[in-house]
Amino acid sequence: MEKGLIQVYTGEGKGKTTAAIGQAVRAKGRGYKVMLVQFLKGRRGSGEISLLEKLGVKVICWGEGYGFILSKLEREEKEKIREKGDKFLKEVFREATRDNYDLLVLDEANVALYYGIINEGKLLDFLKNKSSSLEVILTGRYAPFRIIQLADLVSEVKKVKHPYNSGVKKRKGIDY
Repeated sequence: MEKGLIQVYTGEGKGKTTAAIGQAVRAKGRGYKVMLVQFLKGRRGSGEISLLEKLGVKVICWGEGYGFILSKLEREEKEKIREKGDKFLKEVFREATRDNYDLLVLDEANVALYYGIINEGKLLDFLKNKSSSLEVILTGRYAPFRIIQLADLVSEVKKVKHPYNSGVKKRKGIDY
């Protein structure tokens, strides 16, 4: 990629991951090398993973369920999860750099930061020192101020109306 930027999709509305996956498909369609890292989501819960892998997108899922249990854990247990998160993030950065990816999508990274599962300082260091040709997209609610400041593009997805508020449950193939 000629010039890799940093994009952030945040806010309370639906569609942040969908937008990032659309970018991944577009990049792959142009012959770019793409890696999608999904924090806090499992492979079983995301209908797009098998298709992305068939397209040649590297997909890694990590931390399934951590966001929901972190607030209930003791301090020592939280610290162990955070250490695993830091180690995982370091491996992702190393692979993205070593294997010359053009696009790195960090899906739900903002939420992982919010819960303290990954270290904001380490993520910022990576973003500041990434290859100038690597495009990075971070999704999720609660985008930290320092990430927003660093980003080249920030889109806030605003919820105006949502079917969940009317009792409509998640729908397979539409919401996951």
